[in-house]
Amino acid sequence: MTQDWRLRRATAADAPAVAMVAAASFLETFAGILPGDDIVAHCARNSSPEKFAAWADDRGSVVTVAEHPVGHAPVGYSVITQPDLPIDPLPGDVELRRIYTLSVARRTGLGHRLMTLALADAAALGGKRVLLGVLGTNMQARAFYEREGFALAGTRRFNVGAGWYDDVIYARAL
Repeated sequence: MTQDWRLRRATAADAPAVAMVAAASFLETFAGILPGDDIVAHCARNSSPEKFAAWADDRGSVVTVAEHPVGHAPVGYSVITQPDLPIDPLPGDVELRRIYTLSVARRTGLGHRLMTLALADAAALGGKRVLLGVLGTNMQARAFYEREGFALAGTRRFNVGAGWYDDVIYARAL
């Protein structure tokens, strides 16, 4: 089912709404996979309105919010920014730091639309390659990234709350 999702560049004023979607989507994605206390601590530290406002105000970053066609409630988002990954960056590397949708939007094509726009935004920032990290055991997300043309480029250990997890790093040329 395809919906007429509204995608737009987020501003600092959108930060509370994007932070809410970030926390809800992280919880939805990782409940039953990661300990609940770790999820809550991670979201409090990494999905604050202040963090999203800083990205929205940063000329080297792009935050996109996806809104439901009925009522325009936020249901997804993406963040393109400078890389912070443990691989040697190449000139023109950018990172797709986040891309999530709530379950109400899954299997509707919204993820692909967010990815298409994120890749276009990365190119507009001068990007030549997009990097991203994902939990190595999250096979659903990995399959999505591979369908979108990403290939394995490395690994990292990633902290969520009190736990450390093995991520894979993907790359895609623009």
